[in-house]
Amino acid sequence: MNRWCVAVPLFMTAAVTASSLAVAQSCSAEGTPASCSVPGSLTLNANSVVSLQMSATSTPLAAPTAADFTAGFNVSTGPTLTIAANVPWTLHIRSSSALWSATNSSSGAPARANKPAADLRWSTTSNGVFSPLSTVDANLATGAASGGNVRTVFFQTVYNWTLDTPGVYTLAVILTLTSP
Repeated sequence: MNRWCVAVPLFMTAAVTASSLAVAQSCSAEGTPASCSVPGSLTLNANSVVSLQMSATSTPLAAPTAADFTAGFNVSTGPTLTIAANVPWTLHIRSSSALWSATNSSSGAPARANKPAADLRWSTTSNGVFSPLSTVDANLATGAASGGNVRTVFFQTVYNWTLDTPGVYTLAVILTLTSP
C-alpha cells in the first residue's frame, strides 16, 4: 500500500483595490438631464495558481506471483492526476525515504528490512520506460497553462526470489506541483 502526499506550494491571492487620484474627486450636476462622472481605477493582482487532484490517496500494488518473480517485476496502475494551472507547470515525484517500511508476514516470516525505494519504478504509460523512484525529485510531467491536464501514473515493482521475503511493504510517495 502506498501513501500519497501532495505538496502544492503556490496559492492564488487576489486583491481588488480602488485607487483614487492624488486629489479627491467630486462632481455635481444640475438641470435636466443631469450627469456627473468621477474617474477612478481598479487593480487586480492575480498570482500563479496551480491545483493537483488525485483519484486516490492510496494505491494497492499487485501482489507478486511466481511469474512476476521470474520476470523480475509486475505493473500496477496508480492514481489518475488532474492538474490545473494558469501558468506552465512541472509535476515532480519522489519517495519520502530510501527504503520501504516492512512488516513481518502473518506467518511470522521476517519481511525484507532493506528493500530500496528504487524497487518501485514509475512511468506515465503502462508499457513505457519506467524510472526508479528515489528521494530526489524527478520530473513526472510538464505542461502549459490549462484547466485540466490528466495523467495516470503506472508503477513497476521489482522482485527478487532470494531477497523479497513475505511481508507487508509500504512506501510513501510525494508528488509536488510547481510553476516557474
